[in-house]
Amino acid sequence: MEEKDYGGNCHLYDHERPDDPFHNIKDKLDLFVPLHFFGWWMKTLLLRDWWLCWVVSVMFELLEYTLEHQLPNFSECWWDHWIMDALVCNGLGIYCGLQSLKYFSMKIYHWRGLWNIPTYRGKLRRIIAQFGPYVWVDYDWKPLSSLGRWFSVLAIIAMFLITELNTFYLKFVLWVEPGHWVNLVRLIFILPWGAVALREVFQFLDDPDVTKFGRQSWLFLSIVCTELLIVIKFGWDTVTIPFPRHVISMWLGFLVLLVLWTVWNFYINPHTFKVDNKDIERRREHWIQVRAIETKLSPSESRLFDPQFFFNKFMQRTKED
Repeated sequence: MEEKDYGGNCHLYDHERPDDPFHNIKDKLDLFVPLHFFGWWMKTLLLRDWWLCWVVSVMFELLEYTLEHQLPNFSECWWDHWIMDALVCNGLGIYCGLQSLKYFSMKIYHWRGLWNIPTYRGKLRRIIAQFGPYVWVDYDWKPLSSLGRWFSVLAIIAMFLITELNTFYLKFVLWVEPGHWVNLVRLIFILPWGAVALREVFQFLDDPDVTKFGRQSWLFLSIVCTELLIVIKFGWDTVTIPFPRHVISMWLGFLVLLVLWTVWNFYINPHTFKVDNKDIERRREHWIQVRAIETKLSPSESRLFDPQFFFNKFMQRTKED
């Protein structure tokens, strides 16, 4: 399937086209611009950490350079990579996501039963709010607090990048057009799944009383691995295209520096944060409060969108009739 060429002529101002000298910029303003923006807005709500968002954003642009010999869609101009994508679209999305995080963090959550609200406007707002968070938890990943935490954050970044790459590889090897509704449906489903999985991973890392990953984390990992296996099965000729020598050299150098920095920071000259008993007790008390809030649902709240509740009511009325 032929895809749009984002490389080629990379002049910001094309003197050879005096009638439309900025045609290269206009040509790049397509469906992926709003997808980049809104996508990173949502991803920021998932990661809830500005530096982690920027690391993933920059790393993905580097992966596009790395894999452009396999996916023609990744072959872009330098200003398309770093100005339009990373700085403008991703940057604005991350900024809006951070503002949303501030709003959710400062908002006072006071839930009332739907039938206890007197006005129709209040009922409508309550129904819409049903799809928002019941309680908000800020993420402080603290990647340098321990070696285990550092490797966990690296694994989260790797999983995030694999999930991103699966989007483009699945589209390419299965011959799905960029504007096809299947791509949008996958993104709509993958965001809430990833949100729940990341919440469980963060609680596993931060809550002293949690000793294993949650079910949603394992389920999300299974989904990503299944997508990766589909890409390998149906796109073996694509994923086995040899990497250029300079790409291999770049990533080998990056991995060597990462290993050396890890050894230096955690063994030779450790700068890890000290985790004492007070910090452990503070985190334990925090998660006890979170669990108490999450489980304190009134009967009207828990039944508001419970299918079994409405089915039982329907059967009861049927028997009465």
